[in-house]
Amino acid sequence: MTMSEQELRLDGNAAAGLLQEVFVHEVTSVRGACARCGAVGEMGAQHLYMTPLSPGAVLRCTSCDSLLIVAVRTGGRLRVGLQGLVWIELPDEGAAS
Repeated sequence: MTMSEQELRLDGNAAAGLLQEVFVHEVTSVRGACARCGAVGEMGAQHLYMTPLSPGAVLRCTSCDSLLIVAVRTGGRLRVGLQGLVWIELPDEGAAS
């Protein structure tokens, strides 16, 4: 017997464990792909725009200068936009070597 799509669907809370794994990594060493030019590189190697008094930071692609990540502190929260990345690649700590 096969299950329907509705029977297989869960709400986003079911992804809590997986998302917790994603957002605890040292992000400067993870690789990502630029949505504009496709260049792949470590986040720590990208161009950062930020001043001591700015509310956040902007990371731009070193190949095409396209926007990758915007992080802004406002109202007691940190808002992060990843609109310029197609994907990021994190080490899988649970994978067998």
